[in-house]
Amino acid sequence: MADITNAENVPSEPQARRIVYCGVAPNHGSPAQTEAITASLSALSVDAQKRAQKDTLKKEARALAAETKSTEAKKAAKVLIKRVERNKRKYVTAVSGLEAHGLDLKKVAKEFGKKFATGSSVTKTASGGEEVVVQGDNSDEIFDWVVEVGGVPEANVECIEDKKKKGGG
Repeated sequence: MADITNAENVPSEPQARRIVYCGVAPNHGSPAQTEAITASLSALSVDAQKRAQKDTLKKEARALAAETKSTEAKKAAKVLIKRVERNKRKYVTAVSGLEAHGLDLKKVAKEFGKKFATGSSVTKTASGGEEVVVQGDNSDEIFDWVVEVGGVPEANVECIEDKKKKGGG
Protein backbone atom coordinates (compact mmCIF):
# COMPACT_ATOMS: atom_id res chain seq x y z
CA MET A 1 0.00 0.00 0.00
CA ALA A 2 2.90 2.35 0.57
CA ASP A 3 3.77 2.13 -3.13
CA ILE A 4 0.31 3.19 -4.14
CA THR A 5 0.33 6.25 -1.91
CA ASN A 6 3.78 7.34 -3.16
CA ALA A 7 2.65 6.99 -6.75
CA GLU A 8 -0.25 9.31 -6.09
CA ASN A 9 2.02 12.00 -4.57
CA VAL A 10 4.50 12.04 -7.48
CA PRO A 11 3.78 14.92 -9.85
CA SER A 12 3.34 14.03 -13.51
CA GLU A 13 5.66 16.82 -14.76
CA PRO A 14 9.43 16.74 -14.11
CA GLN A 15 10.52 19.09 -11.36
CA ALA A 16 13.63 21.30 -11.34
CA ARG A 17 16.29 20.25 -8.88
CA ARG A 18 18.21 22.56 -6.69
CA ILE A 19 21.92 21.73 -6.43
CA VAL A 20 24.01 23.03 -3.55
CA TYR A 21 27.76 23.24 -4.14
CA CYS A 22 30.30 22.63 -1.43
CA GLY A 23 31.71 25.81 0.03
CA VAL A 24 35.19 24.28 0.40
CA ALA A 25 35.78 23.63 -3.29
CA PRO A 26 36.90 26.60 -5.37
CA ASN A 27 34.40 28.29 -7.60
CA HIS A 28 34.97 27.00 -11.13
CA GLY A 29 33.27 29.88 -12.79
CA SER A 30 35.44 32.71 -11.42
CA PRO A 31 37.05 34.95 -14.07
CA ALA A 32 40.56 34.58 -12.58
CA GLN A 33 40.51 30.79 -12.87
CA THR A 34 39.04 30.88 -16.36
CA GLU A 35 41.82 33.26 -17.44
CA ALA A 36 44.54 31.06 -15.91
CA ILE A 37 43.18 27.95 -17.59
CA THR A 38 42.95 29.72 -20.94
CA ALA A 39 46.54 31.00 -20.66
CA SER A 40 47.93 27.55 -19.85
CA LEU A 41 45.95 25.96 -22.69
CA SER A 42 47.15 28.55 -25.20
CA ALA A 43 50.77 28.04 -24.10
CA LEU A 44 50.40 24.30 -24.51
CA SER A 45 48.86 24.67 -27.94
CA VAL A 46 51.71 26.97 -29.10
CA ASP A 47 54.28 24.42 -27.91
CA ALA A 48 52.31 21.66 -29.58
CA GLN A 49 52.14 23.71 -32.77
CA LYS A 50 55.90 24.25 -32.72
CA ARG A 51 56.51 20.53 -32.21
CA ALA A 52 54.09 19.69 -35.00
CA GLN A 53 55.84 22.14 -37.35
CA LYS A 54 59.23 20.63 -36.52
CA ASP A 55 57.88 17.12 -37.10
CA THR A 56 56.35 18.05 -40.46
CA LEU A 57 59.58 19.75 -41.56
CA LYS A 58 61.55 16.62 -40.62
CA LYS A 59 59.10 14.39 -42.47
CA GLU A 60 59.24 16.59 -45.57
CA ALA A 61 63.05 16.59 -45.48
CA ARG A 62 63.10 12.78 -45.16
CA ALA A 63 60.63 12.39 -48.03
CA LEU A 64 62.66 14.75 -50.22
CA ALA A 65 65.89 12.91 -49.39
CA ALA A 66 64.28 9.55 -50.15
CA GLU A 67 62.90 10.86 -53.44
CA THR A 68 66.27 12.25 -54.57
CA LYS A 69 67.97 9.04 -53.50
CA SER A 70 65.51 6.93 -55.52
CA THR A 71 65.89 9.13 -58.62
CA GLU A 72 69.69 8.91 -58.36
CA ALA A 73 69.42 5.14 -57.96
CA LYS A 74 67.23 4.98 -61.07
CA LYS A 75 69.75 7.08 -63.01
CA ALA A 76 72.63 4.83 -61.95
CA ALA A 77 70.79 1.50 -62.37
CA LYS A 78 71.65 -0.44 -65.51
CA VAL A 79 69.33 -2.77 -67.35
CA LEU A 80 71.26 -5.69 -68.82
CA ILE A 81 69.86 -7.58 -71.81
CA LYS A 82 71.84 -10.76 -72.39
CA ARG A 83 71.49 -13.06 -75.36
CA VAL A 84 72.65 -16.47 -74.21
CA GLU A 85 73.20 -19.34 -76.60
CA ARG A 86 71.46 -22.42 -75.26
CA ASN A 87 72.14 -25.00 -77.97
CA LYS A 88 73.66 -24.68 -81.41
CA ARG A 89 70.97 -22.42 -82.82
CA LYS A 90 68.72 -21.79 -79.84
CA TYR A 91 68.92 -18.60 -77.79
CA VAL A 92 67.48 -17.29 -74.55
CA THR A 93 67.26 -13.57 -73.72
CA ALA A 94 67.73 -12.63 -70.05
CA VAL A 95 66.78 -9.16 -68.81
CA SER A 96 67.97 -8.00 -65.38
CA GLY A 97 67.83 -4.69 -63.52
CA LEU A 98 64.22 -3.79 -64.29
CA GLU A 99 63.12 -3.79 -60.64
CA ALA A 100 65.37 -0.79 -59.91
CA HIS A 101 63.24 1.26 -62.32
CA GLY A 102 59.98 0.37 -60.58
CA LEU A 103 58.80 -2.32 -63.00
CA ASP A 104 57.07 -5.44 -61.68
CA LEU A 105 59.00 -8.42 -63.06
CA LYS A 106 56.03 -10.79 -63.20
CA LYS A 107 53.95 -8.32 -65.20
CA VAL A 108 56.89 -7.61 -67.52
CA ALA A 109 57.46 -11.33 -68.09
CA LYS A 110 53.80 -11.84 -68.92
CA GLU A 111 53.82 -8.91 -71.33
CA PHE A 112 57.00 -10.18 -73.04
CA GLY A 113 55.37 -13.60 -73.44
CA LYS A 114 52.32 -12.05 -75.09
CA LYS A 115 54.25 -9.59 -77.25
CA PHE A 116 56.82 -12.05 -78.60
CA ALA A 117 54.56 -15.15 -78.56
CA THR A 118 57.16 -17.08 -76.58
CA GLY A 119 57.61 -18.45 -73.11
CA SER A 120 58.93 -16.05 -70.51
CA SER A 121 59.43 -16.32 -66.77
CA VAL A 122 61.04 -14.71 -63.75
CA THR A 123 64.04 -16.67 -62.46
CA LYS A 124 66.45 -16.16 -59.59
CA THR A 125 70.07 -15.52 -60.40
CA ALA A 126 73.10 -16.94 -58.64
CA SER A 127 73.78 -13.53 -57.06
CA GLY A 128 70.36 -13.52 -55.38
CA GLY A 129 68.61 -11.14 -57.76
CA GLU A 130 65.84 -11.86 -60.23
CA GLU A 131 65.73 -11.63 -64.01
CA VAL A 132 63.20 -12.13 -66.77
CA VAL A 133 64.08 -14.96 -69.14
CA VAL A 134 62.48 -14.92 -72.60
CA GLN A 135 62.82 -17.79 -75.05
CA GLY A 136 64.35 -16.82 -78.36
CA ASP A 137 66.58 -14.04 -79.60
CA ASN A 138 64.46 -10.97 -78.87
CA SER A 139 67.18 -8.67 -77.57
CA ASP A 140 66.54 -5.85 -80.07
CA GLU A 141 62.78 -5.85 -79.50
CA ILE A 142 63.26 -6.00 -75.73
CA PHE A 143 65.69 -3.07 -75.95
CA ASP A 144 63.05 -1.02 -77.77
CA TRP A 145 60.33 -2.02 -75.28
CA VAL A 146 62.46 -1.16 -72.24
CA VAL A 147 63.28 2.28 -73.64
CA GLU A 148 59.79 3.16 -74.90
CA VAL A 149 57.33 1.45 -72.56
CA GLY A 150 59.54 0.87 -69.51
CA GLY A 151 60.73 4.48 -69.40
CA VAL A 152 64.40 3.58 -68.94
CA PRO A 153 66.92 5.98 -70.55
CA GLU A 154 68.85 4.50 -73.49
CA ALA A 155 72.15 5.17 -71.75
CA ASN A 156 71.12 2.81 -68.92
CA VAL A 157 70.31 -0.15 -71.19
CA GLU A 158 73.14 -2.44 -72.17
CA CYS A 159 72.97 -5.39 -74.58
CA ILE A 160 75.39 -8.27 -74.05
CA GLU A 161 75.83 -11.31 -76.27
CA ASP A 162 77.13 -14.40 -74.51
CA LYS A 163 78.32 -17.01 -76.98
CA LYS A 164 79.81 -20.33 -76.16
CA LYS A 165 83.41 -20.44 -77.25
CA LYS A 166 84.24 -22.91 -79.98
CA GLY A 167 87.04 -25.32 -79.28
CA GLY A 168 90.20 -24.34 -81.21
CA GLY A 169 92.15 -27.05 -83.02
